[in-house]
Parts: sequence; C-alpha cells; structure tokens
Amino acid sequence: MYTVQIEYECSCFKKSDYLKEKSFEKQQDAYNYTNILVEFMNEDFCTSHIFYAQKLGDYAYLIRVADNPNAGGSCSTGSCGPCGCD
Repeated sequence: MYTVQIEYECSCFKKSDYLKEKSFEKQQDAYNYTNILVEFMNEDFCTSHIFYAQKLGDYAYLIRVADNPNAGGSCSTGSCGPCGCD
C-alpha cells in the first residue's frame, strides 16, 4: 500500500475537497496523484504558499508546503480572507 500525505493543511487546503491522506495499491498511481495534486494546489490555491512533493521511503509521498517568497505577504486572490493561510 502506497500513501500520499499532506504535511500541513493551510486554510486553502481545508476549504478544498482534497484529503489529508490517500492510499493506493500501485506506486505509479500514488506518484501520479502526488504530482497532479501538487500542480492543482499551486495553480488553484492562493499564492501565499508553494507546494512540492517529496518521496518518503519506499511506500509514501509527502506533499510539503513552504511560504512563497514572491507572495508579497498576503493572499493574492482574497480567497483566504485576510490571509488566513497559516
């Protein structure tokens, strides 16, 4: 069993329909899901954070979150309220 986990649930993530953890029978399915989810999160969420994938051992992927150095300190879309992206 292969798992994909979210490191930190920012408020954009909490408002989304994505799950904090998801399991797959095949490694390729977990890998594909991880990369697609990272791409969607970076495109669809506010720009206060950036998301990237990291492989943990043989059976897990972690989607990491970091402050976006180009964000300017606030939520660019207003979708998080007064930048509740923490």
